[in-house]
Amino acid sequence: MRRDARAVDPVLVDLDIESLDLEAQGVAHADGKVVFVSGGLPGERVRAALKRRKPRFDAADTVTVLRESSQRVRPRCAHFGVCGGCSMQHLDPLAQIAVKQRALEDQLHHLGNVTPDTVLRPIAGPTWGYRYRARLSVRHVPKKGGVLVGFRERGSSYVADMRECHVLHPRVAELLLPLRQLVSELTLRDRLPQIEVAVGETAGSQPCIALVLRVLQALTEDDRLRLRQFAAAETVELWLQSAGPDSVELLCDDRGGDGGSSLAYPLPEFNVVMPYRPTDFTQVNHAINEVLVRRALALLAPAPSDQVADLFCGLGNFSLPLARRAATVLGVEGSPALVARAADNAALNGLADRTRFIARNLFDMDPERWRALGDFNRVLIDPPREGALEVCKSIAAQPAANTGHRPLRIVYVSCNPATLARDAGVLANSGGYRLSAAGAVNMFPHTSHVESIAVFDRT
Repeated sequence: MRRDARAVDPVLVDLDIESLDLEAQGVAHADGKVVFVSGGLPGERVRAALKRRKPRFDAADTVTVLRESSQRVRPRCAHFGVCGGCSMQHLDPLAQIAVKQRALEDQLHHLGNVTPDTVLRPIAGPTWGYRYRARLSVRHVPKKGGVLVGFRERGSSYVADMRECHVLHPRVAELLLPLRQLVSELTLRDRLPQIEVAVGETAGSQPCIALVLRVLQALTEDDRLRLRQFAAAETVELWLQSAGPDSVELLCDDRGGDGGSSLAYPLPEFNVVMPYRPTDFTQVNHAINEVLVRRALALLAPAPSDQVADLFCGLGNFSLPLARRAATVLGVEGSPALVARAADNAALNGLADRTRFIARNLFDMDPERWRALGDFNRVLIDPPREGALEVCKSIAAQPAANTGHRPLRIVYVSCNPATLARDAGVLANSGGYRLSAAGAVNMFPHTSHVESIAVFDRT
């Protein structure tokens, strides 16, 4: 155990919760020291058990709420507090959005030294049954009755004993117990650590459920038979992954065949359908993604004559809708496999002549490489959690007179407010851009995960 973090026998203390941190823990003070309190909400007075002490802060769990917040609600899920899949079910959904908006604004101010001219109205949607993607851990635990399938316990590597889940797509939630039974009957139940879930949808049809089983040893013929029977009974696609993402192969689909995946999602406003493979990155929340794409295009406001770049384009989630509005779109992505699938999606949607996709390492960008990509009026950036620091530095480094490589407007879609704030600071404080607007996106209700969107205009 680290010397600066020691476990202690529980000591009960009464605390006034002042705010929430980015992990949805209550923040209080005791004897001049910060205390992070799980289960506490702003405005509440709680009796909490100290569980860990460090030189700069303590950690505690709420035992009793002595003065309850008006924003506290009863969690819907019986596993809340144990399962690590959610951390905010005890907080009213509207209040959750306010917390995330405040977190975004605080990060922009403290880390980026920037303030948006306009705070955008948060993007929100369904709060239950919204997860169309998930990675479920699997463990064979005889002491707990056999196989467990679900999210990990809060603050632990153990798998929660989940029998229900209200944030998963309802069809996936219905499979939690059948999957436990299935895995328990396989010879490799001790060598199957994860099941990745993807749900696709197309207009007028039942959702397509794809399950990717991470297998660490070969299946027997009896295993394969059981899996095929399960796929037929539950109407799902079953895939096997023996190594990296490229090793994924379809075992059987819901018709017992051996074709490709039926996974897809529509963007009806732009007359776009996006097929994908079960391990491809797609947004977890399809309803929010539709609104996010609409908002991003409205903010970017491409004219029919504009040349647009979509950085970290993935399968073309923003590229193809943009191609319905702009003259041309260049999609840039680090994965050659995703670039190929984005090009296929463009062809499928009749947009091949207005799009081009290339593979580039955007984390290794510099001013010269940025200029080599071409001239763009407008740029959309949708990076992973690491952000887009080198891209933003490269844009910021362009001479003011070189307007061809300094886009008029940048829309930045972020899944990490800290890296967005850092990159916003570069664009605003070094690159001469104004942070015109920013707002939160509640992609993951009941969790502390903060997504956001920001707009930068060249000054």
